[in-house]
Amino acid sequence: MSATATAAAPAPQAGFRPPNIPLTTLGLALASFMQVLDLTIANVSLPTISGNLGGSANQATWVITSFAVSNAIALPLTGWLTRHFGERKLFVWATFLFVIASLLCGLANSMGLLVAARALQGFVAGPMYPITQALLISIYPPHKRGQAIALLAMVTVVAPIAGPILGGWITDNYSWEWIFFINVPIGIFASLVVGSQLRGRPEKLEKPKMDYIGLITLVIGVGALQILLDLGNDEDWFRSNLIVILAIVSAISLAVFVIWELTDKDPIVNLRLFRHRNFSAGTAAMVIAYAAFFSVGILVPLWLQRNLGFTAIWAGFATAPIGILPVLLTPFVGKYAHKFDLRWLATLAFVAMSLTSFARSGFNLDVDFDHIAMVQLFQGFGVALFFMPVLQILLSDLQPHEIAAGSGLATFMRTLGGSFAASLTTYAWTERGAVHHAHLTEKLSAYDPNLIETATRMGGGNLQTGAAMLERMISNQAAQIGFNEIFHLLGLIFLAVIVFVWFAKPPFTAKAGGGAAAAGGH
Repeated sequence: MSATATAAAPAPQAGFRPPNIPLTTLGLALASFMQVLDLTIANVSLPTISGNLGGSANQATWVITSFAVSNAIALPLTGWLTRHFGERKLFVWATFLFVIASLLCGLANSMGLLVAARALQGFVAGPMYPITQALLISIYPPHKRGQAIALLAMVTVVAPIAGPILGGWITDNYSWEWIFFINVPIGIFASLVVGSQLRGRPEKLEKPKMDYIGLITLVIGVGALQILLDLGNDEDWFRSNLIVILAIVSAISLAVFVIWELTDKDPIVNLRLFRHRNFSAGTAAMVIAYAAFFSVGILVPLWLQRNLGFTAIWAGFATAPIGILPVLLTPFVGKYAHKFDLRWLATLAFVAMSLTSFARSGFNLDVDFDHIAMVQLFQGFGVALFFMPVLQILLSDLQPHEIAAGSGLATFMRTLGGSFAASLTTYAWTERGAVHHAHLTEKLSAYDPNLIETATRMGGGNLQTGAAMLERMISNQAAQIGFNEIFHLLGLIFLAVIVFVWFAKPPFTAKAGGGAAAAGGH
């Protein structure tokens, strides 16, 4: 059935309520938290994993890359999978397969098996977040859907923050296998609860044809792009033949994919969703703002460890306050957001996140833990107001049957934005540090007697020791200047995103027709 033919389709599940909404919500939230947590929980454990499995550091990075690539491929397929299997069945099976994949990760006795299991885990995780979003919206009455979206937004913020801290604690106190084994009871509970609570939920199933050209070009294009972004820094970007080949393959495949999907009668990924004004504006705002937010999450812990000498755990403690206010404020945002224009809430969020970025642009190497933590805490205020309003805006003009596909597509774009941010941020920091290092040393000479005397004094009478200390000092200062420049740019980006939010048009509320409300409005 074509997208056009289903445009006015009713929502058969509208009005359905599970026997126990809080229990259903708990199951959905736990599954989503588990899936988002696994995006980051393995990061700090890579050295231990590679050591135990006899792999190199480069091989260990594929534990992250394989998950990211397969996850990025699966996300935009959510709409097609939903039409074919139904939301309830897709959620239950995806969650159950996630449990199996997690078990295989923990039991892997070689790096190859672990990477393969992570690829499976990433693929089945793809539909879980969008389907959770669609199910939460459908089971709540219109006046409470904002709270459901706010709950999912809180999970989106807290889980990536908790991942590295929890992963480090488990690895240090138990063994790395348990970062995967903990998913088993959680996933089983979530799949059983949601499966039983939503039994009898009516769903309109279709038998869409398999769009093989769309699927193949999506797999090749997104896979090549994700690998390019993950390996770019290590391979020195376009100085590497591998990166050049990946870029060409990705560009050609994605160009064919977009053209084909826009002209095919029954595309595997419905790009026509961008015909909706609010979906386009909200997705643009979400992607750019999330990329900037993700850059903060990447850069601050790296800076704390490389330049301020924090351990991984203490870097986690310093950045963790960003999650406090979202946890505290999210229930209130969800409950009272309908009293305000959501564009103003999003604007306030981006202003707060911009101010914290500008604050970091003034940091120096003597900044203390409390100051860092306070800035993180205040950014949490912006984060608390960011996800829920923007999510509600981008879903507000979709039809009920388009929610899962729209959520999957928006989440895919957001994930891809995060991948770009991770690669470009670390690259830009390295490059700007090198530029400033050259500027700071351009007037220094190894034959300058004053410099030799200073270095010797710094080394306690040893010239080589003093020269090494001086080089380290200059490198740290150069990196700090680069850090400050990047955060100044991020502050401007957060302000610029406000423009996209105001392209959206109210109402951001449930559509007329009672059960057809899918936007999460009130």
